[in-house]
Amino acid sequence: MKRLLQIEYIKLWNSRSSRFLIIAYFVLLTSIALIAAIKFDIGPIEFHLADQGIFNFPYIWHFNTFVAAGFKLFLAIVIVSMMSNEYTNKTIKQNLIDGLSKKEFIASKFLTVLVFAGISTIFVFVVSLILGAMYSDYTELSIVFSDLEFLIAFFVKLVGFFSFCLFLGILVKRSAFALGFLIIWAIAEQVIFGLLGWKFVSWETAKVIKSFLPLESMANLIKEPFSRLNAVQSVADQIGEQIELNYHVHWYEILLVLLWTTLFIYLSYALLRKRDL
Repeated sequence: MKRLLQIEYIKLWNSRSSRFLIIAYFVLLTSIALIAAIKFDIGPIEFHLADQGIFNFPYIWHFNTFVAAGFKLFLAIVIVSMMSNEYTNKTIKQNLIDGLSKKEFIASKFLTVLVFAGISTIFVFVVSLILGAMYSDYTELSIVFSDLEFLIAFFVKLVGFFSFCLFLGILVKRSAFALGFLIIWAIAEQVIFGLLGWKFVSWETAKVIKSFLPLESMANLIKEPFSRLNAVQSVADQIGEQIELNYHVHWYEILLVLLWTTLFIYLSYALLRKRDL
């Protein structure tokens, strides 16, 4: 395992674009802290975003994992490019000649996916802990370390998404086309949902079917957190609306993404095994 990770580390670090994207990704994760600096005055009204409760424990785990997940495209580009470079530079063929099996090759890529997801999760945990310590109104340990399932969901979401990108990188071979395919797939899921609800089943049933699709199942792991804010709830109450959403992370949603992850890794290996390199 250590040898496989060392091989991937050398490949990534020797790529200038990969280095830039990885550094940019973690800089952006750190930039979540800049949200605390958003402050403006409108006449007698003073608005400081950090005072709205977004960094309160345990809400911060939900808010930060949701925002951080939006930056995952940076590492997705790295993973797709990683596979594209294998074909362009013929390093995959050389690795196989040097004795690396196709199974070990896929294992090294999946280990890289796990490392990216793991480091990202630890990074978000540390940043959130620091911000919460600075701005949260609640400091009891029982509150601080509640709702940590959002971190588990964040990790699983990244693993699933990066595994999908790995599969696309092997399937298409060219990074630009693979990323284009990713965008088309995301649009296709919305089109399928629209067609089902319009022509074939009820909108409620179409929504259920849509939740089983790969990207949608990953998105459902961490629901939007903004409607949980007291300010949003107060506005909704004033206009006579009730916001009733289930924000919890459910085990079956995690299981579904893990099943998609397993399928993508298996398909990646099956494609590579059949392909003449």
